Amino acid sequence: MAKVQYITDEGGKVKYAVLPIEEYQHLLITAQSYEDLPYNADHTDNETVPDPVVQLMIAQQVSLLAAWRLYRGLSQYDVAEKLGTTQSAISQLEAQGSKPQKKTRVKLAALYQCRPEQMVL
Repeated sequence: MAKVQYITDEGGKVKYAVLPIEEYQHLLITAQSYEDLPYNADHTDNETVPDPVVQLMIAQQVSLLAAWRLYRGLSQYDVAEKLGTTQSAISQLEAQGSKPQKKTRVKLAALYQCRPEQMVL
């Protein structure tokens, strides 16, 4: 990747980035390959997830449910015990791409002190 040069204002705030033409052309071509995805608005549109939870997801490369658990300082064994299930079941719930049922999210939300809607991406 080529080195990018920055242009700042009088206060030192970055205003522009100058990059080699090849890099710019590559960005233009890449942008043309994106496609619009259908979107249906629903009641969860205004839900947010705290930044520390998102940072855990990124830093530890875990699912949103696992990040909430880590954020609350719990192990999978702790959660399993509190919910009356097994550590293996919690591990499956936290797997990337898992879509727990609403009743499960309600139980987890009560444990993690958040709203069930905050556990869905």
